[in-house]
Amino acid sequence: QVQLVESGGGLVEAGGSLRLSCAASGRAFSGYAMGWFRQAPGKDREFVAALSAIFSNTFYADFVKGRFTISRDNAKNTVFLQMNSLKPEDTAVYYCVANSGANGVTRILSGTGDYWGQGTQVTVSS
Repeated sequence: QVQLVESGGGLVEAGGSLRLSCAASGRAFSGYAMGWFRQAPGKDREFVAALSAIFSNTFYADFVKGRFTISRDNAKNTVFLQMNSLKPEDTAVYYCVANSGANGVTRILSGTGDYWGQGTQVTVSS
């Protein structure tokens, strides 16, 4: 069982930056593919970024490429999402997800997650 706790959300002006953190409990964190999704009011949840377990390959939604960076610190059981050049349309609740297994990142890209955090609110003012 893995528990995920997000932090780092808040209110920021357009053009600003935030860094989200997702702390994972449990063992073998380094073996999990990790990712971030977001859900804005009235909209479906959408994929933001993912990081594979073994080679730390990264994947991004087109709308965040060049602005967001996903990374992990296995020693701290934590995955990060550095968000720069934020836009009002980035306003959403951001969720962390973790998947085990060899196809973990593939399942993240398809929207499937073994474990989800409770979410952290990001609000970008114009």
